Order: sequence, then structure tokens, then C-alpha cells
Amino acid sequence: MSTMQGVSLLQFAGGLGLLLIGMRLMSEGLRISAGDALRRILATCTGSRWRGLGSGMLITALVQSSSAVTFATVGFVNAGLLSVGQAISIIYGANVGTTLTSWLVALLGFNVNLQILALPAIAIGAALRVSAGGHRRGPLGDALAGFGLFFVGIDILRLAFQDLGGSVDLSALALPGLPGVMLMLLIGTILTVLMQSSSAALALTLTAAAGGLIPLPAAAAMVIGANLGTTSTAVFASIGATVNARRVALSHVIFNVVTAIVALTTLPLQLWLASQVGGLLPGPAGIATTLAVFHTQTKIAGLAVIWPLTDSLVNWLHRRFRSREEDLAQPEFLDRNVLRSPALALDAVMLELQRTGGMANSLLLDSLAGHDADLSQRRDALEQRLDHIAEFINRLHDTEMPAALQDAPPLTLRAGQYQADIAERALDYRRQRRTRTAGADTSGTRDAWQWCERLAAAVREHGDWIPASDLTEINWANPLLNDYQHIKEKLLREGSQGTLPVRRMVNLLDELSTLRRALDQLIKGLHTLQKVRRGGETDAAESPAPA
Repeated sequence: MSTMQGVSLLQFAGGLGLLLIGMRLMSEGLRISAGDALRRILATCTGSRWRGLGSGMLITALVQSSSAVTFATVGFVNAGLLSVGQAISIIYGANVGTTLTSWLVALLGFNVNLQILALPAIAIGAALRVSAGGHRRGPLGDALAGFGLFFVGIDILRLAFQDLGGSVDLSALALPGLPGVMLMLLIGTILTVLMQSSSAALALTLTAAAGGLIPLPAAAAMVIGANLGTTSTAVFASIGATVNARRVALSHVIFNVVTAIVALTTLPLQLWLASQVGGLLPGPAGIATTLAVFHTQTKIAGLAVIWPLTDSLVNWLHRRFRSREEDLAQPEFLDRNVLRSPALALDAVMLELQRTGGMANSLLLDSLAGHDADLSQRRDALEQRLDHIAEFINRLHDTEMPAALQDAPPLTLRAGQYQADIAERALDYRRQRRTRTAGADTSGTRDAWQWCERLAAAVREHGDWIPASDLTEINWANPLLNDYQHIKEKLLREGSQGTLPVRRMVNLLDELSTLRRALDQLIKGLHTLQKVRRGGETDAAESPAPA
């Protein structure tokens, strides 16, 4: 290796380093300084997919990071502010928005004195950062300095590639035909994965092509590979993430794969069309502009192919990735075909209520035991399943029901409401337990803990939501209800005598009252299902004594 080649390689390494540092500073600075604006723009895109597409393009063009937009979009989906369908349209826009980097390199990197453009930006950015303190102009200064460093890196790379162009023949890697295209595509993909920035890989590719280091078709294949490589960030981020995060990440991969397939199958035509525009400029600027046009064309072509298929893609993603809560929310026994037979339909509803009742009991028991990591999600799943039951019963009302069954549907709805109330009491008890005040161990507190243990044992043994054949089978709750009153009086007495701190007494009374209401709802629900089984006849003993 000659001294000239060694210097050129060092120039290449230094230019690449400046390019990567500049891109990171620019994207991070813009993301932080425009954080509120990013959130506002995303919040306004919920109206339509077209607005989501435009928002994704705009934000990515501003912050120069499709990954940042993807992560922010996933956060909005998980917060319930965006649906997966709306998020996908933003992902489409973010991918199209990345083409701005190609245009910046093509239009500024070879047509403008980069020293005049870059050095003032670095100076102003550094001044803003030094004088920022805790103000927002600090991140804005980082972005300006990064912008300048990015173009200094481009300038150094351009000079390095000009020097290497006569002594290093990378075009040898551009094998003829499909093998050569696939090899350069793989190189572009690997570059993007290693640098974790498709924008940096695109800038490197355009600069190398303009410097004569690689031929135009090979550079176009590397552009396609860079688009594929950018999906690695989303894939890495989705590992161990939520269901919606995996859905959005996969939509990002699918869009780029579709775009790559479209670009590869139409590569000669796409390059010819791009050269009609890029050829208007002479020399390196014309080559870089041709690749920028090619990059934009392929993104738009991929969007044109996948946009009409978005609804199907969303449905497929929902089927492909399912959370445990979503599976819990799906009914097992409600089949529209049985609506033709009201008696069979009611049997299906009863089976479904037995399952939802088991879910409600499980929430209560886990809250009692302190196993409450996913109580809120399971409560939501229960409510969704109860909504399915209510919708099914509404459909049942539209059928010709025998007179003997007409009282049953409202009773089943009431039973479902009792189950939802049990779930709410379980979450209330979790909240109360977390804010519990420490205090003395008294006879009343020991009785309270024993009562909670007896309640859990009774629910496990007798609380199945299967209609009892006889009313006496539900009398298992009476000792608990009677003892509750005695424990309540004992705690009040200990509090008034100073044996038990008042705050501690109030906490315990609130907790016991919550659990007592949950037991009350359980007994009412079991009585209600018994009435459905007995044909809706009135039962005077429907409810236990009030608290």
C-alpha cells in the first residue's frame, strides 16, 4: 500500500467518523428540541391515514431519524393514542421522509462549498451549547453542530474517494447480473446494520458513487440494501417488547421488504428514469442526484404497492401477534350460528359467564395474595369479554324467544355486571394495600387477617360460577358476613380506646369493606345465575345482608 493510499484510507476513516457523529448529534438534538412539536404533530394525525403519512414524512424530514419516529409512534400506540392502523401510516411516511438525506447530500454535497456551509453551523451550534445552561437551545446547538460535522464528513469522504478512485477498484465486487446486485445489496444492508443509520449509509454510498469508486447500478443496489438494513433498529427494539411494538416493527420490515422487491424487479427502468433527472447535472453531482431520485422513486413505488393493502396488513398483524390479555378477551362459546336456537344461545352465554366468573375470582384471589403485576390488563380483558357477551345478548333479543326464556337475558347481563364489580374491588384492594399504614398488632388486626384468609379459601372452594341446584348451597358465605360485622366493631373499639392507631384502623376498615363488597357481588352473581337456571323465578334471598 502506497503512502497516498494510506493517507486516503485515514481520510476515509476520519470522514466516516465525522459523518456518524454529525448524524447522531443532528438527529438527537432535533429530536430533543422538537420533542413537544413531535408529540403535537403525532397527536393531530389520528384523523386519517393520509394525515398520518404526511406527519411521518414531516417529522422524519425534521429530525433526520426514522428510528426516532418509529419509537415515538410505538409509544403513542401503547398509550392508546394511536391505533396500529394509524401507526402504520406514520411508519410509511417515516420511510419516505428518509429520502431527504439523499437530497441533502446530492444538492449540497457536490454543488456548494461545504466549508462555507459547515463551519459557521458548527460555530453557532457550539456557542448555543456552551451558553445553553438548562435551556432548549442546547439541543438545538447540538443539532446545528451535528449538521456542520455531517457535511464536513461528507467533504472529507468526497476527497478520500476521489483519491482512492484511481487506485482501489471496488467495482470488482459488482459482479455481472443478479449475483452482483445481490452482493451490493448485502453490503448496503450490513453497512446500515453496523452504523445503525440508513442516512449515514446512504451518504456513504452516494459519495462513493460520485467519487467513481463504484458504478451506478451497484450504488443503486446498495441504496436498496440500506433501506433493508434500517429495519434492524425496529427489530432489535421489538425484542421482548409489547404486542403493539412488535406489530409496528413488523409493519416497518414489511414496507421495506416490499419496497426492495419492487425496486429490484424494476431496477433497470427505475435507474433509467432517475438518470433522466440526474443527467441534467454534470459530473459527481449528476451521479448523486440520480441516486437521490432513484431512492425517492423506489420509496414512492413501494408505498403505491402497499397502501391499498394496509387494511389487510393491519388485520394480519392483529392475528399474527396476540397478547395474553387479548386471548383472554376473546369468547370461547359465543357462536352466531346458535342464535337460531335461543335455548342453545343461553347455554352458550352461561358457559361464557362461568369462564368470566372464574376470571373475576382469580383477580380477587391474586389481589388478596399480593400477586398483582398484571391485574389491570386482566381486568380490561374481562371487561372486553363481558362486552362480547352483551353484544351477543343484544343479538339474541332480535330473535323469536319463547316466553319462558325472556327473563333470562337481562339476568345474564346483571351477572356479568356483578363480575365486573368484583374485578373493580380487586383493583381497589390492591391500591389500598399499597398505601397501607403500619401499626400495632392487635386482636382486631389478627382477626382481620384471618378473615381475609378464610375469604380466599371460601372463594377457592365454593365460588365457582356454576348455578347451584339448591339455594342452601350458597349459604357458605353467611359465617363470613356475620364475622365481618364483629371484626368491624372490634376494630372501631380498639381505635376509640387508643390500642390501634386511628389511621391504621381506617385503612383496615376500608380494606375489609372493599373485600366485603366483592363477596357481596359474588353472592349476588351466583344467586342471579341460579335464577336463570330456575327459569327466572323470584328468589327472596337474592342478596346477603347489607354492610
